[in-house]
Amino acid sequence: MQKIGCYLQRISAFYNEIRNKDISIEINQSFFVLVKKLKETITNMPMRYIGGSISLNHYSIYKYYPSGKIQNSLKQNLSWLIKGFGYFSIPREYFEAFKVLGSFINGTDSIIFKWAEFSVTASGKKLSPEKVINEILKNPVTEREIKNSKELYKNLLKENGQVFCVWTGNHINTYDIHHLIPFSIFKNNDMWNLLPSQSSINNRKRDKIPTIQTLKNAEELIIYYWELIYNKQKDYFLDQVQVSLLGNLPKDKWQKSAFSQLINTSKYLIEIRGYEPWKL
Repeated sequence: MQKIGCYLQRISAFYNEIRNKDISIEINQSFFVLVKKLKETITNMPMRYIGGSISLNHYSIYKYYPSGKIQNSLKQNLSWLIKGFGYFSIPREYFEAFKVLGSFINGTDSIIFKWAEFSVTASGKKLSPEKVINEILKNPVTEREIKNSKELYKNLLKENGQVFCVWTGNHINTYDIHHLIPFSIFKNNDMWNLLPSQSSINNRKRDKIPTIQTLKNAEELIIYYWELIYNKQKDYFLDQVQVSLLGNLPKDKWQKSAFSQLINTSKYLIEIRGYEPWKL
């Protein structure tokens, strides 16, 4: 289990690098070679042939749209990956099915189980599949990411003066920096998802999902805080918003598009995934 714990620490470090800053220069070239190979394997094999039983054409379900020649960069991060490696589309009816049955259809569960079986064998049966799976399913360590994001936000609010609870609109002197969409569910510490709230309200909300109407009631303040961050850290903020909310939508007039996707995320988590809704 010590080896698995070591691997998880490395995964956590990698996760935080690619999510919040850039891949270290020591592994820059190796990482570039790796992701190029992954892209080629995925687009030339499964994406190309999936759907062959219902169509004689290649790429009959997954449509791949390359972004041109892939260029290496000293700034390897999520934004670089998305901009440089293209994107794909699938028919809407498949998308709706993936939303409901994704973890079964895409093989994630079976991959995890097979890796657990391999780990048990490699350990000489010293491990059990249950212990391995529990370790694998632990989330990357993100405490440092949370601390840095919250500290930055508090500095922004201090410079701006007054602070208002995002849900009630009340002027507050003390506040929590809380997740719009709970981290326990959405695994996201981006700045757009961290907003100030009265402690009492935050304690009531906890790990619940704000309803569509609750979000709409708070739309003005949510966008107000987003614009505060945008004016301070434009590129950093927009990269996060594009990865988590905008996708391929244009960045101009990002406020309405991002908020609309926030609404869609809330609706999906409540209506499809069945998480408990929260309203003020």
